[in-house]
Amino acid sequence: IFVDQVMELVELDGLKDALVGLPGISGLSTEQRKRLTIAVELVANPSIIFMDEPTSGLDARAAAIVMRTVRNTVDTGRTVVCTIHQPSIDIFEAFDELLLMKRGGQVIYSGPLGRNSHKIVEYFEAVPGVTKIKEKYNPATWMLEASSVSTELRLRMDFAQHYKSSSLHQRNKALVKELSTPPAGAKDLYFTTQYSQSSWKQFKSCLWKQWWTYWRSPDYNLVRFFFTLVAALLLGTIFWKVGTKRESTADLSMIIGAMYA
Repeated sequence: IFVDQVMELVELDGLKDALVGLPGISGLSTEQRKRLTIAVELVANPSIIFMDEPTSGLDARAAAIVMRTVRNTVDTGRTVVCTIHQPSIDIFEAFDELLLMKRGGQVIYSGPLGRNSHKIVEYFEAVPGVTKIKEKYNPATWMLEASSVSTELRLRMDFAQHYKSSSLHQRNKALVKELSTPPAGAKDLYFTTQYSQSSWKQFKSCLWKQWWTYWRSPDYNLVRFFFTLVAALLLGTIFWKVGTKRESTADLSMIIGAMYA
């Protein structure tokens, strides 16, 4: 039931019986593979998921479908942390919060995006000298331009230091301190076993999975059968009736060599 719910969540219901196949040759498309990867992680029912550029290598339509899947995952109460590269307006505004860093890993913004990204726009436009965003301009592109090295040199300021002295940074520090303190009476997580299933169930699941992997690869099985047959005929011919001669040390060495081979 839970697997069915995950498939519905990532919109894979119509592909439940499809083969994954080989990238660019057969099976699922790149966008479908990314959704399948997300689904495989969701089956473990994690509370937080990390994704490294989930939209890379996709066109606009495919990227929108993947991000809709990510948004559906967030709406179930899970936390999703993504790195994102040159997002469109729609993809950028699908996020709730942003952690923006400059070269060197220094944080220059950490907080909510707001509706139509108005929170981050207000934050950077409040800096004296920063160019205002144009109407219908991508806030993700404008944000990078407004916080670039050339802008820092022009304004003679460090955006990392500006963030550290901001009220937003103080609120984030207070929030981290509050959430780092466990509530009274809280207990550490404890599990009676290391794994959720017994060794026997793990063995059966892995065996069944491997069985299906071989069953779905007839070409691979044919090659394995052919090579096994050729190797058996070759070794059988070379060592034919070698065990019938046991009269000398050389004969015993030959037998041992045959067994090893």
